[in-house]
Amino acid sequence: MSDSPIEGSVLVVFLRRPALNVGKQRIAAELGAQAALGLSHCLLAATLEDTMEWQGQIVLAPAHHADVDWAHDLLDGQAKIVAQPAGNLGKRINAVDQTVRKAAPPCVIFIGTDAPSLDNDYLVQARDALARFDVVLGPADDGGVTLMGARQPWPNLNDLPWETPELGNALEAACTDQGLSVNRLDRRYDVDTHSDLARAYADLHRDPRPARQQLVQWIAVNGRLHLGFEDL
Repeated sequence: MSDSPIEGSVLVVFLRRPALNVGKQRIAAELGAQAALGLSHCLLAATLEDTMEWQGQIVLAPAHHADVDWAHDLLDGQAKIVAQPAGNLGKRINAVDQTVRKAAPPCVIFIGTDAPSLDNDYLVQARDALARFDVVLGPADDGGVTLMGARQPWPNLNDLPWETPELGNALEAACTDQGLSVNRLDRRYDVDTHSDLARAYADLHRDPRPARQQLVQWIAVNGRLHLGFEDL
């Protein structure tokens, strides 16, 4: 591993191009497809806001090969693009991880676009943890993870219970079964439901970062109409 934690790390962002009736279906069921699309745009912008502060290598991994050009333009061509293959999330992470490690430093950290409570400090904590542990996980309140990083290839992730509350513990067990040391960061959360929107508003309404303010404004407009927030 590189002597420099910055030079020896790469941030991989799994992302999906926002589109009507794609993603955020629990939100769409309550607020409508157009509102869910707007939320997807806001969450993507918040993630890219953090990505631009990352002082290591960056890889954007769009969900489809057809979106490679779109992903390339997101950071003005400053990121490497590795499209996700078909398969469940575990298979896709294994495949992208393998591709990234062919040309990148050994410490590879994965995030998605659903956790606006993450910030650059949290990503740096993850990077620094990989100087002492084989694996770092960012636990999510729903039992999943908002971040996962490793300084060597992941074990086979194909059969893990993705999209379930058992995922976080199963992922840690898969790593420890291979003799890998695991560090857990502070718990965070994804934005998938109404209660998540209320929590994000409470956490971020004083956050000065522009994309977070855009998200807060989206929650204020859509939340007042559909969620009855009394303090917006």
